[in-house]
Amino acid sequence: QLVESGGGLVQPGGSLRLSCTASGFTLNGFNIAWFRQAPGKEREDVACMSYYDRSTFYADSVNGRFTVSRDDAKNTIYLQMNGLRPEDTAVYFCAAERLALQCKNYRAHEYGNWGQGTQVTVSS
Repeated sequence: QLVESGGGLVQPGGSLRLSCTASGFTLNGFNIAWFRQAPGKEREDVACMSYYDRSTFYADSVNGRFTVSRDDAKNTIYLQMNGLRPEDTAVYFCAAERLALQCKNYRAHEYGNWGQGTQVTVSS
């Protein structure tokens, strides 16, 4: 089970940090990822981090503003979001899966462990 926290309402230009803690299993060996889904839109990739080489991937829309990280000792992954924009408004989901290749090679349907989602609203 993955449990998310940290969403909320923030003004444009503001920051939020999302957390996602695994319970019942360890994230050791798991690629991790963040996805989001805005109303009326399909789920889209946001960011991911591979376990073995810690390589990261970011969607063009968030590159340079968002940072994905993990603390394996705390069994937790994070998404630091800076410079938030109204178009970042969405439900954000964390995901984890044991995958052999770098995380950029995988899509949402290949992840088997998901958080419940947390709402991020960017509005003045």
